[in-house]
Amino acid sequence: MEYKLLHQCSDSKARAGLFTTDHGQIETPIFMPVGTAGSVKGIHARELDEDIKAQIILGNTYHLYLRPGTDIIEGAGGLHKFNGWHKPILTDSGGFQVFSLGDIRKITEEGVRFQSHIDGSYHIFSPENSISIQRSIGADIIMAFDECTPGDADYNYAKKSLEMTQRWLDRCMNQFSKTTPKYGYEQTLFPIVQGCVYPDLRQSAARFVTNYEADGYAIGGLAVGEKEDDMYRMIEVVNDVLPENKPRYLMGVGTPVNLLEAIDRGVDMFDCVMPTRNGRNGMLFTQKGVINIRNQKWEKDFTPVDPDGTSYVDHAYSRAYLRHLIISKEMLGAQIASIHNLAFYLWLVGEARKRIIAGDFSQWKAQMIQQLKTRV
Repeated sequence: MEYKLLHQCSDSKARAGLFTTDHGQIETPIFMPVGTAGSVKGIHARELDEDIKAQIILGNTYHLYLRPGTDIIEGAGGLHKFNGWHKPILTDSGGFQVFSLGDIRKITEEGVRFQSHIDGSYHIFSPENSISIQRSIGADIIMAFDECTPGDADYNYAKKSLEMTQRWLDRCMNQFSKTTPKYGYEQTLFPIVQGCVYPDLRQSAARFVTNYEADGYAIGGLAVGEKEDDMYRMIEVVNDVLPENKPRYLMGVGTPVNLLEAIDRGVDMFDCVMPTRNGRNGMLFTQKGVINIRNQKWEKDFTPVDPDGTSYVDHAYSRAYLRHLIISKEMLGAQIASIHNLAFYLWLVGEARKRIIAGDFSQWKAQMIQQLKTRV
């Protein structure tokens, strides 16, 4: 796999690059729709490709391991063939999900013992089997198994957690080197930088992961309860250390404003459930700000959801019609809203890329953030 840094802003750390995998190229900065159980909720692969213009999607190791299971995915020839998506896929390690299980999981040096949220059965995720499961799923980019430290963790907990994550990373790398891809194409492993909101821990973690000379690096443990200013500060601290010639992936972030602020600080890749989850609940993102389509003010508004938008959804359905579907709990409403939001997110990072290349990203970003913060 190969990453090329093509353009760098002169007045910020925003950059445009090209990341090549065996399933195609990814133009960065990029947003990855989340396909938790192998599908982006309510969205066909054709819509992801042709309408939303997604270049890569994300799958979830925890959920795919529990259902349908690696035997079925392997039988299908990997997740690409199982779900019909022909472009790149990234899988997380399952770490965030098992750590969010609270009382039904136990962390030890060996790994995490947890109960399934489906049937209560017991399972263990370790650095070794997380890598093996991701080999079976067959994603192009797989993630190291780590502990996602809570945003409000004290320094001592964060330090001990980071030290264990680093020991686990060594085991992940060893397992990755001992195993081979199952489906005839290459996979790459991204280490994850943790360290909570403590600059010295983040700096140390960033230096540690670069020792492995991976094809890319992830920044984890943010947008998990800390203040936004702390998140931005940690991104700056980490990106001051991570190499410029490798892609940087900010995990689980976030709002449109978060994306632009992180791009400004040198981040290349993002994922978040917000576009689809919020869309299903009637929150729509537009170039002029956020719309709560449930509000009665849209009942007789027959204009497109986002008149300035580029998605086919914007011009095929009115605000009044979409409000009717959402209020009526029609499945089509959730689908249209999800497609709209994802198309908007992909437009936003694509436009950011164009502005970086054109040299006016900073001016455009300042104006766009003011618009994005508006409640329409």
